[in-house]
Amino acid sequence: MVVVGSSNNFYSDFDLTWGDHRAKIFNGGHLLSLSLDKVSGSGFRSKKEYLFGRIDMQLKLVAGNSAGTVTAYYLSSQGASHDEIDFEFLGNLSGDPYILHTNVFTQGKGNREQQFYLWFDPTKNFHTYSIIWKPQHIIFLVDKIPIRVFKNAESIGVPFPKKQPMRIYSSLWNADDWATRGGLVKTDWTKAPFTAYYRNFNAVPCTSCWPKYKSSLSLQTNNINDELDANSRRRLRWVQKYFMIYNYCTDLKRFPQGIPSECRQRSRF
Repeated sequence: MVVVGSSNNFYSDFDLTWGDHRAKIFNGGHLLSLSLDKVSGSGFRSKKEYLFGRIDMQLKLVAGNSAGTVTAYYLSSQGASHDEIDFEFLGNLSGDPYILHTNVFTQGKGNREQQFYLWFDPTKNFHTYSIIWKPQHIIFLVDKIPIRVFKNAESIGVPFPKKQPMRIYSSLWNADDWATRGGLVKTDWTKAPFTAYYRNFNAVPCTSCWPKYKSSLSLQTNNINDELDANSRRRLRWVQKYFMIYNYCTDLKRFPQGIPSECRQRSRF
C-alpha cells in the first residue's frame, strides 16, 4: 500500500492500459485524453495503490451528442471480492444533462447507487471531482461541494472498504445498451471520435488515518461534522434536495424485503 502523494504528472503517475492511440498524454504530462470510436474505447490506471486519502481529478467531459457513452473515473481493488468507489458520467443527447452515477462496492457487492444532475455544463470547462476515503466514511465531491456521504456502518453489519488498497482507473466506453434512457438512445457514431480530457490530478494520503484505523474507539467517535463544516453540510443538503435523481435508499420497489441496513440510519447534517 502506498502512503506517498502524487507528482501531478500523468507520465509518472499513470499507465495507459487499453485503446492504443485513443489514450494520449501531452502538454509535458499535464494533460491526458481518452477517446472512443466505433472500434474501441480507451482507459488508464494509476501506477500506485492507495489506502485512504483524498483523490482529486479535473475532467472535461465529451461534448455535444454524448448519448450512449460512459466516462468512468473510480477507485478499485482486484478480484471477485473487490472494493470500488465510483464516479460514472452517463452521456446524453445534445442539450440534455449528463447524469452523474455514484456507487460503492464492498467485498464485490455494489447496488448502492445514487445519481445526480450537475448544476453546470461539464463539457464546457474542467471541473474537479474528488473522493475523500477514510476509515469512517467516503465523501464524493464536485468542485469541493460534497454530494454524497457513505458512512462506515460496520457496527450494524454493513461491510466497509478499509482493507484493500485500490488503484485509480478511468475509461471511456460505449454502453448504449443501458447508459442513456435505459438503452433507448443509441450512440451516434457519425459524431465519433468522442473525447474526454483530464488534468490536475492530485492524491493526498491520509497519514492520520492509520492510528484511527487501528482504534475501534475512534471509528465510533469520529463525526462527519469534523470533516464537513456547516457551509459544506448546507451544500450537501442543497445538492441532495435539488439535483439527486435516484437514491437506492428510497427505492422501495427494488427492495421489497426492506431497504438496506445502512439506509435505516438517518443522517443529520
